[in-house]
Amino acid sequence: MSNTLLLISSGSTFMVDALTKSLKDVGIEVLRAAPQINELEKFKDDPPVFLFYLGNYLEDIKDVLNYIKDMCIEKNKTLYTIGDMSEYSILTSIIPEYVILGHHERPINTKEVASKMLEILSVNESLSKRKTILLVDDDPTFLTLAKTWLETEYNVIIVGSGVQAITYLASKRPDLILLDYEMPITDGPTVLEMIKSEETTEDIPVIFLTGKGDKESVMKVVSLKPNGYLLKTLNQYELLKAIREFFESID
Repeated sequence: MSNTLLLISSGSTFMVDALTKSLKDVGIEVLRAAPQINELEKFKDDPPVFLFYLGNYLEDIKDVLNYIKDMCIEKNKTLYTIGDMSEYSILTSIIPEYVILGHHERPINTKEVASKMLEILSVNESLSKRKTILLVDDDPTFLTLAKTWLETEYNVIIVGSGVQAITYLASKRPDLILLDYEMPITDGPTVLEMIKSEETTEDIPVIFLTGKGDKESVMKVVSLKPNGYLLKTLNQYELLKAIREFFESID
């Protein structure tokens, strides 16, 4: 389904139909779904790209927006949206902007949108061949920054809690987990213990992320026997270098 996307819209309108035609004209297979949970769950695995045509109904479907947010994070969906800025404001009150790849404000040129979707699908196909890193951290600012840095070389899935990480691992297997040591409710050590206790995940490499570089803190992290640890103060070059060297050591 590398050249397929899901167009989410509330019914058919002239613009939605014109957009569908433009997408098909450039060779994209278009699947359609209404913004309803029972329809969207059919596409939890494929396709990887969601094109969401917004409308004035968003206030009434906040449960659906939460569902789309969780799907995008846990299933690594690429989300692109179309709508006016008032609709986008409602959307981003529930779905964080770091989850949304891009937004096209109405009125739209359907051919331009189709061209953009073709580009995104091509990039997605390329990304599918990269190693996958699951990044787990409760700090959205750090998540956004680290994802931006890492995705220059890797396929990066971000989750904001230990529970979300375990949920993701129930159906997906990353090549590496970067796990924040200090998180509320379910902290890093607890998540590591859960990962190592399951046969399906016990051999997935886990590297702790820690904000403390003093000897006592580092020894506490190392005592849990992860595959390594990285300081959250590393810059982009240092972080990428450390990840590259780790993968080279296990290949």
